[in-house]
Amino acid sequence: MSALHPTCPEVLEKRRLRREFCTLRECLPPEDVKSASEAICRHLATWPVLRAARVVMAYLAFRNEPMLEPLFAALPHIRWVVPRIEGRNLVVHPYDPGRLVPHPFGMWEPAPDLPVIDPALLDIVLVPGVAFDRRGGRLGFGGGFYDRFLPTTPALRVGVTYDSCLVDELPCNEADQRMDWVVTPQGLLEVRRGEEPESCRFLEW
Repeated sequence: MSALHPTCPEVLEKRRLRREFCTLRECLPPEDVKSASEAICRHLATWPVLRAARVVMAYLAFRNEPMLEPLFAALPHIRWVVPRIEGRNLVVHPYDPGRLVPHPFGMWEPAPDLPVIDPALLDIVLVPGVAFDRRGGRLGFGGGFYDRFLPTTPALRVGVTYDSCLVDELPCNEADQRMDWVVTPQGLLEVRRGEEPESCRFLEW
C-alpha cells in the first residue's frame, strides 16, 4: 500500500491533532501525570484479563505519557517486556531497570544485548499514543512503529491515555492499527468496532 501524500486532508488533519494533543499532554503538571498514572495502573492491576496474562509488553513513558512502572511491582508474576527501536521497527526485550539506555529520541529503552522476545508470545500489548478514540483508533507520533509492530503479534491491544486525549473519532485509514480496549484514569473501555462511539461504555466489575 502506498503512503498518503503529505498534503492530503487526512495527513494534514492528523498533524493538526497531533500538535493539539501533544501540547495538551505536555502542559499537564507533574502531580496530574502522577495521579492519572496511578489511577490507570489501579484499573489495570485489578483487571482479570491482565492478571491472567503471562507475557505483557508495556512501554517506558516519554513526553508526559502515563507511567506504567507501578504495574511491574504490582503484578510480579507477569513477564514484563518493553520495546526498543531498531531502524523502522520495534524489537522486544525483557524489562530490566538496571539495563536501560537512552535513545536519541529521548526515551529510555532496553539494552540491545538483552534477549529478544518473540512477539508471538505476547498476551497483551499496552500501547502508548498521542490520542485514542472510542472505536479503537489511535493517533501516534507519526513514525508508524506500532502500526508495523502490532500485526506481528496476536496479543490483545490496550491503548493507554488520559481522559482528555480520548475522543469519539479520529481520522484513521486501513493502515492504522486499532485497539481492542482503551484505558484512562476513568477506567477500561471495551471497543466495539463498527458501533457508534456512544454505545461503548467503561467496564464495571
